[in-house]
Amino acid sequence: MRTVRDADGHTYLLVKRSAESSRVRDPETGTETHLPNDELEPAGGVDPLEAAARAVPDPVRRVLTVARSERALGLLCELHERGALPVRTVLAEYDLCESDAHGLFTEFRAAGLVTEADVHGERGYELTEAGRAGVGVLLDQAPGSA
Repeated sequence: MRTVRDADGHTYLLVKRSAESSRVRDPETGTETHLPNDELEPAGGVDPLEAAARAVPDPVRRVLTVARSERALGLLCELHERGALPVRTVLAEYDLCESDAHGLFTEFRAAGLVTEADVHGERGYELTEAGRAGVGVLLDQAPGSA
């Protein structure tokens, strides 16, 4: 499968190409349509599988790409359920060594899923809006309903 771009710069997945037109799928909506070939050009540098992943909401993609283990996903779920947690609590209650916790929080921060927080005078972390939305969808909860 290849990616193509229309004159407006919108990226599509090329489903089938014929002499006059091509059937393309919008990776974000899944909608298929036919467009004239002369209105399409190759979307160089856009991997078709990465384009297909755009059907998944951005916050969920962030959680899925950063939480590479059940422990990492579990920590995000705990922050979703419990709210901001002090680092001391994370280390004591979840059997994480300091370097593992630091590594996870660094990756979560880089992905925009958590932010540092003052929790009862202690350094801690809480989910960002994107973190709450991404984990909430995975927990089958609409954002804001937790």
